[in-house]
Amino acid sequence: MKRGARLIERVEQLTGISEDALARKLGMTRNQLRRARSGHAVLDAAAGEILEQIVCRAGRRVASLAAVRTPDVRAGVVCADSIEYLKSLPDASVDMILSDIPYGIGLEEWDVLHDNKNSAYLGQSAAQLRAGAVFKRRRKPINGWSSADKAIPKDYYRWCSSWANEWLRVLKPGGSAMAFAGRRLAARFIVAMEDAGFNLRDLLAWRRPRGVLRAQRLSIVFQRRGQLAEARAWRGWRLGNLRPTYEPIVWCFKPYRMTIADNVLDYGVGAFDLGSFERNTKGSDNCIEVGFEPGEAGLVEAQKPVRLMRILMELCTRPGSLVLDPFAGSGTTAVAAELCGRRCLAIERDPDLCELARGRLAQSSDAERPSRKTR
Repeated sequence: MKRGARLIERVEQLTGISEDALARKLGMTRNQLRRARSGHAVLDAAAGEILEQIVCRAGRRVASLAAVRTPDVRAGVVCADSIEYLKSLPDASVDMILSDIPYGIGLEEWDVLHDNKNSAYLGQSAAQLRAGAVFKRRRKPINGWSSADKAIPKDYYRWCSSWANEWLRVLKPGGSAMAFAGRRLAARFIVAMEDAGFNLRDLLAWRRPRGVLRAQRLSIVFQRRGQLAEARAWRGWRLGNLRPTYEPIVWCFKPYRMTIADNVLDYGVGAFDLGSFERNTKGSDNCIEVGFEPGEAGLVEAQKPVRLMRILMELCTRPGSLVLDPFAGSGTTAVAAELCGRRCLAIERDPDLCELARGRLAQSSDAERPSRKTR
């Protein structure tokens, strides 16, 4: 058998490549490839060199998971304003961004991301005081009280836009940026990310173990007005929303050149680990159902389970990767990274929360975890 025919067969055995794909790589037609394989035609030097390179690559052990050397960034909990701190990070230095960003819905004072001075916002009515913690704050009704209230979604978009460009800059090409976003303003966050240059890959859903139904009975409203006939006619109807049993997780990624496969070879990111995801969730659906471990919840408002952050982290990164959380809160992302062999740069501007995060991280470092592998 001629050398060219042997090379063709060897490449097909090693790679499983189709005739059409191999012919395109070699710059010939399928019939020309078949003739060369059968020994009835001679390969030119360029085609022979391509085949030898493929055989060489197939037999070579991978020395590094990323060909492009990227700047090293120190992991840890940093007490700072992330919008300013990110400006000090090198370009393309982060493998993944994973964060539970403020939703802009007035959960607490830190979640007010607009200049609206409406005195009713975050106030409490007598009925809310009677209802207890579930309804402890008055937030913006969907219809708003004023024109300033109606501008809150635009204000949230502007706030997201103030840091989205920095997220894009520090992330490696092909790297994932995942963020929890409130249902009401998630669209504004997505547009800010797209306007900064990100691509939207998917919308995941975290199905929470429980949600509180905040929906006032319309019949009670009419009854208190003395409109008893209307109260009877509208019995069963509510004002508000259905029970919020899920939260959206926006999955964006930084654009890459060429193909995802090439990007994985260059930067070590871009693909996702379906095997890990199936082991962690018992499926491949984009809706994740996971709750808190006993004694885990209740540290801060809007806390997320460590296991949930770990699932998302292991979906998009390999051990040793650097994960950035610009709105770290109580440090859940950092704890998840510690437990699954990733490094995390967690940025939080509240000094008390920074101390809480450092304490949780110190405790988790004593837990059993896999050995860290570097790329």
